[in-house]
Parts: sequence; C-alpha cells; structure tokens
Amino acid sequence: MSATFNMILFGWYPYLCLTVFLLGSLLRFDREQYSWKTGSSQLLRKRQLRWGSNLFHIGILTILAGHFVGLLTPIALFDQLGISHGLKQMLAIVVGGLAGVVCFIGITLLAHRRLFDARIRATSSVGDIGILLLLWLQLTLGLCTIFVSLGHLDGHEMVKFMNWAQGIATLQPAAATYVADVHPIFKAHLLLGLTLLLLFPFTRLVHIWSAPIWYLGRPGYQIVRRRTQPPRNA
Repeated sequence: MSATFNMILFGWYPYLCLTVFLLGSLLRFDREQYSWKTGSSQLLRKRQLRWGSNLFHIGILTILAGHFVGLLTPIALFDQLGISHGLKQMLAIVVGGLAGVVCFIGITLLAHRRLFDARIRATSSVGDIGILLLLWLQLTLGLCTIFVSLGHLDGHEMVKFMNWAQGIATLQPAAATYVADVHPIFKAHLLLGLTLLLLFPFTRLVHIWSAPIWYLGRPGYQIVRRRTQPPRNA
C-alpha cells in the first residue's frame, strides 16, 4: 500500500467517518427519534431473540469498552501502573477473545433468525439485514486478528494501534504512518470499523442513544395527574 493511499485511508478517512457519526447522530437524535425502529418481530422465535440479543449486547458492550480504554488510555499511564505492553496484549487477547466469542454467538443467532425465518425476513428492511451482516463480518475479522496477535505477544503491534488512535483523537492525520506496515487483516478490521461509524446515523444502530440514562437524574417521584376539585353545583 502506497504512503498516499495509506494516508487517505487511515489519516483522512477517520475524520470523515467521525464527523458524519457525530453530526449525523446529533441531527437524527434531535429531529428523527421516531425513525430509529425496525419492523417488530418480538412475537416470533422469542427464545432465539432473547438469547441472541442478550449475548450480543453483553459481548459488544464489553468489546467497545475494551477498545475505548485500551486504545485511548495514554501509554505512559500503563507504564506508571506497571502494566507491561506484553501483559496488556495478553489481557486484550483473553478478555477481547471471550467477549468476541459471546458476541459472535449472539449475532449469529440474530442473523440466522432474521435471514432464515420467512415471516421475520418479510418485516426486515435492507438496512436491517445489511448492518447485521456488516457487524457479523467485523466480529469475524476481530476474532481472526487474535491468531495474528498470538505471533507477537510483546505488545509492539498494539502500541502502534494506540499511537494511531490517540493521534487521530488529537487531530494528527500523520498518525496514519503508525499502521502503515501492520498485517492486512488489522487494516481491514480498522477500515470496516470506521465504515460502521460512517453508516451509524443512517441505521438502527442509533438506538444506542435511547439508553434510559436520563432516568438517573430525575426526581424520585413523578406526577402523572393532578387531582382537581369537582365543580360545585350552581
């Protein structure tokens, strides 16, 4: 891959994806909250839906938290805490691998349910099916990276991704050079992850912003209806 092409994909493309992700999510949250839905199919294959949904959400939330902390925490902080690069690499493989397997099982159940039940497929949009398959592919790539990571347990490769992510977060497009020579499967995983951010505001994934965290700050009581005095007879 040429240096220019690498800069476009990993230096400029991330900013396009992040901009669309943030602005698109804000606009859709403000204007079109009633549009992030899919055709209801909860009455069909309820058990498979329950298992698939729970496993998927447990796994994906663990993966997202691990990626966020692992990539954006300054390297110096890990050094101060005495966490070596090799230990961090092993933690990422073990915890990320377990969460990835759980998530993969869950999304496979969801995909099977949506694709192979004619009644559920009839209520599914192209976007519903497309984003589900892209997530399945991204999880597959992520699990495949584990086998590559096992070949370099010194954590050197992981430091490259940390430097890249933190460079992008601090508006340094030249950070693309950190991932110029990494294994192609890592590049595919990064590109598909960025593309999912780009597509995020246009899919049902925006329902993550509907998490009921607003209830944490509301009063302990809620007035539903006020009692009024009945009108007196004249």
